[in-house]
Amino acid sequence: MLRFLLTRLALIIPTFLGVTLMTFAMIRLVPGDPILLMYGERTVDESVYQKLKAEMGLDRPILVQYASYLNDMAHGNFGKSITTRTPVLSEFVTLFPATVELSLTAMTLAILIGLPAGIVAAVRRNTAFDHTVMGASLTGYSMPIFWWGLLMILTFSVWLGWTPVSGRMAVKYFIEPVTGFSLIDSYLAGDWSAFKSALHHLILPACVLSTVPLAVIARMTRSSMLEVLNEDYIRTARAKGLPPWRVVGLHALRNALIPVITVIGLQVGALLGGAILTETIFSWPGVGNWLIESIRRRDYPVVQGGILLAASIVMIVNLMVDVLYGLINPRIRKGH
Repeated sequence: MLRFLLTRLALIIPTFLGVTLMTFAMIRLVPGDPILLMYGERTVDESVYQKLKAEMGLDRPILVQYASYLNDMAHGNFGKSITTRTPVLSEFVTLFPATVELSLTAMTLAILIGLPAGIVAAVRRNTAFDHTVMGASLTGYSMPIFWWGLLMILTFSVWLGWTPVSGRMAVKYFIEPVTGFSLIDSYLAGDWSAFKSALHHLILPACVLSTVPLAVIARMTRSSMLEVLNEDYIRTARAKGLPPWRVVGLHALRNALIPVITVIGLQVGALLGGAILTETIFSWPGVGNWLIESIRRRDYPVVQGGILLAASIVMIVNLMVDVLYGLINPRIRKGH
């Protein structure tokens, strides 16, 4: 198991370097000068412009900038925002709980709905329920998040008036941040009105964000269950007279879960990508919205540091999935 874990850890290093190179290069390929965007072309003279450029290190050769960037990353220095002059890590830590809360809620919805739906669809193959689940999952997977979000806002917020259009909590409430999660903090504060407001604001963006992972989990669960249900040991278990729930829930599901767990781990990266669009549509104050605004301002340190921190979290989650994968199936870790 130790060798298996060390092999997976070694793969993180080139992945990490690849992410740093891509973020460093891509933000500089986007047209626009961060200094001119921040101060305006007509309000900053040449001497001030050159001084600011030197302070930000933008006057150095590109390779020197990248080497300095790697050195800072190695020392845990993610730089300061060009716009706010606040450390990137501090801003990320402040905003990340909002993204985690939204993503965890979305993933919880996706698992609680997608997993049972896929299992039942496999057990009742070629029935009306199976066709309905597969049709709905195909629609959910194909629907762009930005379009789906706008439709949900138009339906549930504008026409029906059931949910708020944007934000994380009504402006009349102020909850002292303890964990950064609005639901937990309002619960700890004992303010049930604020808790209801936070839940009210969370449910619609979480449903929108959960659409794609829910569809993927449902389809993968069905496919994996169908493959396992045709195995000889399942037929043997049925021949012994075991109850259907025991055959499906104990014997079939355990082996069918291996690829499903992998898909769930991979969906973490997809959730962070989808959260960028979802947070922008619903004005959710998280990392995704923060990165979009930073790209518009060409705030190099924020974009580089924010994406690198988010990518690091995705890599850690994938590592945890690999370890869990090896624990469930010993043959996998013995092969590495």
